[in-house]
Amino acid sequence: MKSAVIVFPGSNCDRDLAVAIREVTGSDPVMLWHRETSLPDNIGLIAIPGGFSYGDYLRSGAMAARSPVMRAVVDAAGRGVPVLGVCNGFQVLTEVGLLPGALMRNAGLNFVCREVALTVANNQSVFTNRYEAGEQISLPVAHHDGNYTADRETLDRLEGEGRVALRYAETVNGSSRNIAGILNDAGNVVGMMPHPERVIEAAHGNSDGRRLFEGLLETVA
Repeated sequence: MKSAVIVFPGSNCDRDLAVAIREVTGSDPVMLWHRETSLPDNIGLIAIPGGFSYGDYLRSGAMAARSPVMRAVVDAAGRGVPVLGVCNGFQVLTEVGLLPGALMRNAGLNFVCREVALTVANNQSVFTNRYEAGEQISLPVAHHDGNYTADRETLDRLEGEGRVALRYAETVNGSSRNIAGILNDAGNVVGMMPHPERVIEAAHGNSDGRRLFEGLLETVA
């Protein structure tokens, strides 16, 4: 599977994502600088990492969403290429319009950095097909602006269309309806605040994140 990790000024989880992808797929992703205007041919996965793109100026992800490479990412998503946005990547995906809603300041106004329990709300996507519906998994979070917010109509639509991918099993940051990750209407774009790339082997404490990448490899390759 040919993959690419988008790198912005201030990204700091790009290597983590690259290592996870290489560990599962056996091949190194292309590390694509944000000023590029095109993606590699026959790309099978685009990953947007966590961090603090552009120092989180204006709003988290707002400036990164306007980087030249994001036009190519939007076009690729429209063709059905899977796009994974983690943490700051989720923020970028909402700012560029690939996902609805916004990520606001955590309700407690504190940076949250710990493992959290999550419930798999939808296991039918290319990102979650290795999990059981309703399964509880554990992934780490590390964010200050992870409070997912949308109007009631949007939240009802996400729920009704099965586009909530992951839900916090407990209140973590004030997210509406404890939403931790959502899908686009086609199911090929996911944004999630938890970091699956940080738990892909037993040495990390658990390997619950590994199955996300294994499912992608199985579905996309």
